[in-house]
Amino acid sequence: MNDVARDAGHVDAPPRMGFFTDTSVCIGCKACEVACKEWNSIPEDGINFTGMSYDNTVSLGADSWRHVKFVEQPKALGNNFSGMRTPSAPAVDLGMPGLHRPGDGLDADTATEFRWLMASDVCKHCTHAACLDVCPTGALFRTEFGTVVVQQDICNGCGYCVPACPYGVIDKREDDGRVWKCTLCYDRLGEGQEPACAKACPTESIQFGPLDELRARAAKRLEQLHEGGVPDARLYGESPDDGVGGDGAFFLLLDEPEVYGLPPDPVVTTRDLPSMWRHAGAAAGALLAAMALCFAGRRP
Repeated sequence: MNDVARDAGHVDAPPRMGFFTDTSVCIGCKACEVACKEWNSIPEDGINFTGMSYDNTVSLGADSWRHVKFVEQPKALGNNFSGMRTPSAPAVDLGMPGLHRPGDGLDADTATEFRWLMASDVCKHCTHAACLDVCPTGALFRTEFGTVVVQQDICNGCGYCVPACPYGVIDKREDDGRVWKCTLCYDRLGEGQEPACAKACPTESIQFGPLDELRARAAKRLEQLHEGGVPDARLYGESPDDGVGGDGAFFLLLDEPEVYGLPPDPVVTTRDLPSMWRHAGAAAGALLAAMALCFAGRRP
């Protein structure tokens, strides 16, 4: 999992670097989104009112390399009820976002359970990156830090990488036709600096460093949450045994991956390409052999 840079031809590569995002301490401030846009000079992405909670970005895209997700749930977080839990409380329709707090104006008999799930999503920088496999120009490449970066001056806008990504991360910018995504601030890494999003995160929800250290830190944090009464907490993307060989940007989630809009079992989309080519070759060979027999059997 950590030899991807060497496998890509980088001699004496440094340790593989990545992100560990601890969603349990994300406060949804969007400092990461702002820092990413400012550092990378990313255009605005619409600033539209979507009606989806406080989320005006909706998803990752060519103009949104970081996306803070907001998930509203009528459910308490572990043992942290903040005086709002009433076992007999009826379900409450949260409706459109407002300025009032859940439970305001209700007495003790009708108080409600409620929690926010917030998570800053980003490109996963997969160990087995399908976008790299399908790029015909070499615009996508593996850096010495193990990250995956697009070279815009080489990208021809073919778009093959867009459907190849199992997470739906990479996207085309319609005004110029090229694809764009998180670079894990490759220019900053080269200067010994951490990515802008991790630098700006006030709660250290986004942590940057060598992947081995991040995985050890994540396992310890997961154990703390389980002991603290949050049994639904889980790690996502940290295992080298998953369908993409493990992610360079992995997460600690407080619910199922689907709740956050993440695939529960991502698989590198080019996994079956070798067998497909073998079957296609065998079929072509069989067709040629049949044609040869047909011609050979013809009378002179």
